[in-house]
Amino acid sequence: MTDPNPSAVSTPGLSDNAAGGLAYITIIPAIVFLALAPYNRSRFVRFHAWQSIFLTIAYVAVDIVLAVLGHIPFLGFVVYFFVWPLVGLGFLAIWIILLIKAFGGSYFKLPVLGDMAEKQANS
Repeated sequence: MTDPNPSAVSTPGLSDNAAGGLAYITIIPAIVFLALAPYNRSRFVRFHAWQSIFLTIAYVAVDIVLAVLGHIPFLGFVVYFFVWPLVGLGFLAIWIILLIKAFGGSYFKLPVLGDMAEKQANS
């Protein structure tokens, strides 16, 4: 689903596309865009900022689980040399796709995180 006019910002500054894409760079711009006007008034920017925050939380949670599993004998070997690189590559691919989609002006909802982000952006 694409917003009909995602780059409309009422005051000078970043377009919504740029702000939505920059929200994925780290968690800091996402939080800043949720706090600063006019970006916090744009549903597009709020959606991408929240999705970025939820993706970061999911990555940290998965990272913690893999770190705990990595301390189990033999399973730790499998986790460190096979699972962790694949999970990291998966998160990197998702991050790049979200970044490109946001800079392009489209909504790209992740299955669970996107629904949570949409709920937060609409509230």
